Amino acid sequence: MADVPTITLRPDSKGRIALGKFAKNVSSFRVHVEADGKLVLEPFAEISLRERWIYENPEISASIDRGMADAKAGRVVSRGSFKKYLTE
Repeated sequence: MADVPTITLRPDSKGRIALGKFAKNVSSFRVHVEADGKLVLEPFAEISLRERWIYENPEISASIDRGMADAKAGRVVSRGSFKKYLTE
């Protein structure tokens, strides 16, 4: 957000500051307190534990990237419904 002008945010009576659009797509912030008291917020977009293995495995991640590129380029083939393989 380099093109956003400097603004002043005021904390409420409980010390909270609403970040609004600065928090879009952010699930949490890490706060760094510098020696001069300046607070630096580092935004995070966390992933679920169930999906973490994808990002820890470069081969799987690359395979997914290739699949997404193929789909975007229209290089896909319909294999029909897989509904019969579902279990309740």
